[in-house]
Amino acid sequence: MIPGQSEFFEFPDPRSANPEGVVAIGGVLSPVWVYSAYQQGIFPWPIDFGDEMVTAWFSPDPRAVFIWDRVHVPRRLARKLRSGRFTVTSDQAFDAVINACAGPRVIESVEEDGTWITTEMLAVYRELHLLGKAHSVEVWENDILVGGLYGVAFGKIFAGESMFRRVSDASKIGLCTLLQHLQQQGFALMDIQQMTSHCESLGAVTVNREDYLETLNSSLNQPAVFGVIDSQSLSW
Repeated sequence: MIPGQSEFFEFPDPRSANPEGVVAIGGVLSPVWVYSAYQQGIFPWPIDFGDEMVTAWFSPDPRAVFIWDRVHVPRRLARKLRSGRFTVTSDQAFDAVINACAGPRVIESVEEDGTWITTEMLAVYRELHLLGKAHSVEVWENDILVGGLYGVAFGKIFAGESMFRRVSDASKIGLCTLLQHLQQQGFALMDIQQMTSHCESLGAVTVNREDYLETLNSSLNQPAVFGVIDSQSLSW
């Protein structure tokens, strides 16, 4: 159900996480559990457990985020954003984006197999998208999908889950467009969970768990609306 949210699963306090940030292991990988987790500062991540993959529920400390006044768009990337070479949309090809993220992809010049996005996770995030909670950002070049990312909106936070690119800088184009869109829509921050050099180069920072939870809890009753990306209204 979720939209009115008559169902909710209460996780252990995220402050009880172990040093690796694990709050719990196992349970049910379902839209209700996953969305409830986000609302409590927790996110799912499959881990190898013997001969099988099991779901672990994480709340890392510190946590990597984008805060608007710290975002930095390099000049070279800003020129690409202004060039008109790429078109950026939202929620036009969610399945194509998440499938690309789940398959082999290039992250920071290294090819990764993307297998942490399991079949079960694909199904959950697709359902969250149908429920209006998960969103995709698509980057197009000549009507061909060349990059994108997806994530989940809750309160005034958007949690980015994964991204991909098929041409140079396409994922950064999508990310920078999303960051400006989220700011315009009244979001407080974008949660990227763990720092990467890719995001750090654009101004991502880390915050402690307590500050993250304070921002989250203060915004749950007045959530921002994700809306529709209009790249023509953004300035670089």
